[in-house]
Amino acid sequence: MSKYAITSGTIAAPVKTVLYGPEGIGKSTFAAQFPAPVFIDTEGGTKRLNVSRLPAPTSWAMLLDEVAEVSRGNVPCGTLVIDTADWAERLCIDAVCARAKVKGIEDFGYGKGYTYAKEEFGKLLDALEEVLNTGHNVVVLAHAAITKFEQPDAVGNYDRWTMKTSKQVAPLLREWCDMLLFANYKTVVEKAGSAPNAKNKASGGRRVLYTSHHPCWDAKNRFGLPEELPFEYASIAACIPDPHPGAAPAPRPIMVEDAPAPKPAPVPVPAAPAAPPAVPAGISASDLQAQGVPTALAQLMAANNVTPEELQTVVGQRGYFPADMPVKDYPADFVSGCLVAAWPQVLEMICTNRDVPF
Repeated sequence: MSKYAITSGTIAAPVKTVLYGPEGIGKSTFAAQFPAPVFIDTEGGTKRLNVSRLPAPTSWAMLLDEVAEVSRGNVPCGTLVIDTADWAERLCIDAVCARAKVKGIEDFGYGKGYTYAKEEFGKLLDALEEVLNTGHNVVVLAHAAITKFEQPDAVGNYDRWTMKTSKQVAPLLREWCDMLLFANYKTVVEKAGSAPNAKNKASGGRRVLYTSHHPCWDAKNRFGLPEELPFEYASIAACIPDPHPGAAPAPRPIMVEDAPAPKPAPVPVPAAPAAPPAVPAGISASDLQAQGVPTALAQLMAANNVTPEELQTVVGQRGYFPADMPVKDYPADFVSGCLVAAWPQVLEMICTNRDVPF
């Protein structure tokens, strides 16, 4: 008889997620939907998000200490978010250089500096494992960059998306995580006309989440997710355990600068502001629906006398889609998760535009 007992079945455990994508796509907003998140914001990207955060670390030692505080139980949270890995690596490299009393990582020669930085960055992953062992989910965000890639057995090279970290640190993160997710814009290309020589034109810019490896990006997951999902937290929510079920939900960031928020619960239709200047009249939900505006959004617009042009202007000002993009072409998740769910904030911006003299 062995002294070791054999167990079987799945084991419930916190999840470690790495999410990377181009700047401004909404990585921080996405991470803010995890259970009770607390951010360690190394780059100041959460300033316009209503989230809980620890002080921005000014050194590598401070970053490691903040992570240790979470594992000690001194920071109440359900999910620890490192925002971002590439900026955390900068602190790591600064610490390695200061310890060796050199001015830059290249001063070590023969790539030794990056090897030392890789070993030092491993301390952060070890510290995050301690956070996981105490029952907290961990999310690490990273920026994405396009790099040249050459297969060992192929001739030539091609462009692919990679994490914006060093070549030594990126493999550590890929191996460490349960889910490596890549967020990007998926542009639809279509003919501008029916003529044979008609030019192609791009339309839309739907945000998607890739969960499996592709020649043009790295991704993986251990939950059997589809290869492509809408870029919203609901797509992976079933994979993420809540360490504190029944607790009050964290503040939900809505209509922030970097990207539209995922689908929150619908809110009641607010009353229109008292006597706003230059309010259009005679707008009906049926007329808007005839123009292709989704029903829920059309009812909100009609109730507050909002024209499609006014809505397009606000969406364009926030940088989500071009101001001349018709409302009927907006992605369904953007309409329901951002415009409808955050209608009070949308209406406030529309009314502000009406108040501005031109």
